[in-house]
Amino acid sequence: MDAKQGDWIRIYNIVLDSNERASNLPNDTKKVPLEMWDKGFLLDGGANIGDIVEIETYIGRKVKGKLVEVNPYYNHDYGKSIPEILYIGRQARRLLGKEGEKNE
Repeated sequence: MDAKQGDWIRIYNIVLDSNERASNLPNDTKKVPLEMWDKGFLLDGGANIGDIVEIETYIGRKVKGKLVEVNPYYNHDYGKSIPEILYIGRQARRLLGKEGEKNE
């Protein structure tokens, strides 16, 4: 078993197939299904990745979907450092400080 009852997991579900989407959407949006990912505590006894399971979200909703991850975590960042913008804050403070002195 990949997950046991009470584990924090992420599930996936297709809410609407592409042919069920509203007709007034942009074409590139209409071509793909409306997807949902949600996280919560596994309510079933145990499950493997790919099984359809039911979870209870942190706020208490009960949702069903395909188990895709056990103990999900945030793994995003703000990208690589850009040297040109590292000194903007210092430059702005210096300029604002000088501006403040001129206006007094």
